[in-house]
Amino acid sequence: MRSVKNAGYLILTSLSLALVGCQSAPEDMVKVPGGEFTIGSNEVDREAKALQYGDRRPWYANERPERKIKLDTFHIDRTEVTNRQYKEFVDAARRPAPPQWSAGSYPADLSDHPVVFVTWADADEYCKWKGRRLPSEAEWEKAARGADGRVFPWGNDFDIKKVNTIGEYGGTLPVGTLKDGVSPYGAYDMSGNAQEWTSDWYKPYPNNEFKDPDYGEKLKVVRGGGWGGMGHYSLQVYVRAPFRNAAPPERRYDDVGFRCAW
Repeated sequence: MRSVKNAGYLILTSLSLALVGCQSAPEDMVKVPGGEFTIGSNEVDREAKALQYGDRRPWYANERPERKIKLDTFHIDRTEVTNRQYKEFVDAARRPAPPQWSAGSYPADLSDHPVVFVTWADADEYCKWKGRRLPSEAEWEKAARGADGRVFPWGNDFDIKKVNTIGEYGGTLPVGTLKDGVSPYGAYDMSGNAQEWTSDWYKPYPNNEFKDPDYGEKLKVVRGGGWGGMGHYSLQVYVRAPFRNAAPPERRYDDVGFRCAW
């Protein structure tokens, strides 16, 4: 068992453990009921569009096969963790600030934007500090698409007005800005804005036949798609709820943040 010297951390942990048993979510979280849902997809990139756009992975290949799984009830943050929230952690836990902050603080006009340029370990430690944890990729996907197998948090049809992904804003937006893009359970920005770290290593789904050399315990799964698309391209495929991205856990990116679960 890990010993913790920070009394505030112990209080938060005890409180959070007690809240898990409650029926209602705390104000900054939404409740995702337990039960069955659809994870993954059976889509096929028949025209090899991914290669045309410079993506070495065929689209959808690591999402197959679509299947039904069951999860217990859990809670997930209503929004991505903001710069303001992360600053509280930096100060209280005496953690290094993201490297793009100036003198240990974010620009005042980015207070309610999602924190980015954080490693997987940074995100993991923040969630522990809150008495929470990073969501698994299965939890993340259910929170994003609900139990009806929808492709995007709002439904099956792409709508650019509901997602920050084409780069027209030049970066992240304040969390919850695009309210029509909310998920079935009330979580915002699960498509676009910032991609999000999850707890899982990037591994194949059961019965997946795609041979990806990146599978294993070297990359962490990142979900949700970001404000600038992927590489030079902003395509709807990258902000679909089943889309699986992966990144080295020690790296920092201008479009990768996180949210917590418990």
